[in-house]
Amino acid sequence: MTQLTFLSKTELQAFANLKYREQYREQYWHRRDPILNDRLLWRAQTFRHLVHLTPNKTILELGAGQGAFTRQLLRVSRGENPITSVTFNADYARPEELSASVEWLNLSTFPDSVAGRTFDFVVVMELLDKHNYMWFFQDIYKLLKPGGQIVFYESNPWNMMLKLRRGLSKLFGQKDSRQLLKRSQLYEVLSEVGFIRVFAVFNDFVYAPLTSSLAWLLRNLSILLENTPGIQTLAGSILIHAQKPPRLVASPRISLCRHQQLHKAISVVIPCHNEEMNIQPLVTQLKAFFNDYIHEIIPVDDNSTDKTRVVIQQLAQEDPRIKPVLRSPPNGVGRAIADGYRVATGQYILSMDCDFQHLLPEMRDLFDAVAEGYDVAVGSRFSRHSVLLNYPFAKIVCNRGFHALAQILFRRHFRDLTNNLKLMRRDVVERLRLTQPGFAVNAETGLQPLLLGYSVKEVPISWINRTPDMGASSFRLVRVGGSYWQVLLRLWMQTVLGTIQNVRS
Repeated sequence: MTQLTFLSKTELQAFANLKYREQYREQYWHRRDPILNDRLLWRAQTFRHLVHLTPNKTILELGAGQGAFTRQLLRVSRGENPITSVTFNADYARPEELSASVEWLNLSTFPDSVAGRTFDFVVVMELLDKHNYMWFFQDIYKLLKPGGQIVFYESNPWNMMLKLRRGLSKLFGQKDSRQLLKRSQLYEVLSEVGFIRVFAVFNDFVYAPLTSSLAWLLRNLSILLENTPGIQTLAGSILIHAQKPPRLVASPRISLCRHQQLHKAISVVIPCHNEEMNIQPLVTQLKAFFNDYIHEIIPVDDNSTDKTRVVIQQLAQEDPRIKPVLRSPPNGVGRAIADGYRVATGQYILSMDCDFQHLLPEMRDLFDAVAEGYDVAVGSRFSRHSVLLNYPFAKIVCNRGFHALAQILFRRHFRDLTNNLKLMRRDVVERLRLTQPGFAVNAETGLQPLLLGYSVKEVPISWINRTPDMGASSFRLVRVGGSYWQVLLRLWMQTVLGTIQNVRS
């Protein structure tokens, strides 16, 4: 007797709706989405960054359809994560080109053969409906390990183009039978089921009607619109994240070091001002993920008024590779970074903020870039594959305005060079001329290598605004904004006067 016999009528209807939604999505993707592969790659990168994916964590993909998203998921996970892909339609056979490392299942019920198993992550594309969501979430909850996370992409019923298309379809007798859920409904049901750290944000303005040629412009604009109050509600999708309790789960130590040429070659410079709660977890995680790469860690205490200096000194006693720099007044993150650069002795120098501990798994992309031969690798918040959630709207506008003008003045293409997450060869650092005492130093460290002729690669990073456990940011837009424009003007004048010598000349 099969499991189907034991399903109630409601459950049978809910499963039938899952099948319908999977079929509907597959038809829409392949008939109407001219940038499907790019879109699914963006979503796969978003998943990777949201959960801060590390090797060996298990992934369950529900509603895999014909494997389009599975392929992108396999790509961004580097084949290091066990993936189980589930389709609810018998007509969707395992794609021939799919890696043998992916487990492919055709289920005639749910959870069927995955019942009793647990996974670290569950990812779903466009399956939720008022007919199935409560039953579906309850079963997914059981399939997650403690601390496991879910990432869903669902159509936004407030999308104006969707409303227009539905109205036209109804006019011509082709009613869209999907019962889409609002963001508030998603919040409510996830909390009822027992999930924590729930958020649902409006995402993606790159939707039909569009052409491939328009996708680039719309993708650039989408980041701004996604974070614009009011307008963001018109996005094409809702991105949903939630976690099964407990919030903190002990993870095994996993080395992310893959490049022999970088072993014992990295100096890590970390400016610290009142970071007593962040510095110890950051150093611990740095050593857990990248211990073989680390030549030294240089925490620079910028006259903290809390116990940051005490914590740094304790860490130094435990590991001789930790070499503190204890600054005297005046304060300034630019001064702190410059002091850290001066004492660094590694072949490569990595600069990062103290609250970047959650980004560490993505930082391996920086190491990949320099291993490929780039002189500089920069963590980009505004890459097409970046995740930018709840980022202050004013900072986005100023950042985009700054970079747009910089591209015009210097006739170069780049997206985000002003983030203090940079990995540079030591000879690049030695040629920098840093003058800014504050945050505008990040513009100097970003633009100068490019103007000097060094090869620079931007890699996407996630930016999910600071949570209470990270402490308070000392960045103040009004106070520091003018310094960025001073840097831009000064560097432009130097290029006009020819006082910046290109190393490639």
